[in-house]
Amino acid sequence: MALPKELRYSEEHEWVKVEGNTVRVGITDFAQSELGDIVFVELPEVGTELKVNEPFGSVESVKTVSELYAPISGKVVAVNEELNDSPELVNESPYEQAWMIELEATDLSEVEKLLTPEEYDKLISE
Repeated sequence: MALPKELRYSEEHEWVKVEGNTVRVGITDFAQSELGDIVFVELPEVGTELKVNEPFGSVESVKTVSELYAPISGKVVAVNEELNDSPELVNESPYEQAWMIELEATDLSEVEKLLTPEEYDKLISE
């Protein structure tokens, strides 16, 4: 399972891609494979303020429902509406097409507290 090197990862299996002061968030390939076939994604409204580790939505699979947690604090500035009609994109393209939200970061230094690809790889290998 190849991990994109430009991303950071949370222990709750979210990934983060920094683009200026905006952060794109999704779930990892490992998380989607553990969940199985994704049938529904619930995401917050644009404008929602999130604190680090606060739930912001959920992913429903044929097996279970799993909470999504904010890897950093910020304001939701975009939501991937495509997931409403095509939740299976989470299984097919977790790092490209299935991003979930974009946050305007409150404090970008929180990204430094997230796991590097190597640290996340070690976490999921244990």
